[in-house]
Amino acid sequence: METVLVQINNNKAYRLLEDLEDLHIIKVLKKSIQPQQKLSEKYAGKLPADVADELQNYVTQSRNEWNNRSI
Repeated sequence: METVLVQINNNKAYRLLEDLEDLHIIKVLKKSIQPQQKLSEKYAGKLPADVADELQNYVTQSRNEWNNRSI
């Protein structure tokens, strides 16, 4: 038996490998499942505080203008 490393670029390819495993043709040795990281955790602290404050003020002002618009 030979062990090879395979990069999966498509979910369909992974399903094919699972089907081959079900047929006892191959054996998947490692199924790596990476937990989904929240975007808030991923990007926490990426903006300098002054830029973040300016952005927050802009968003607040924009929301106020949107809510106070007269149509």
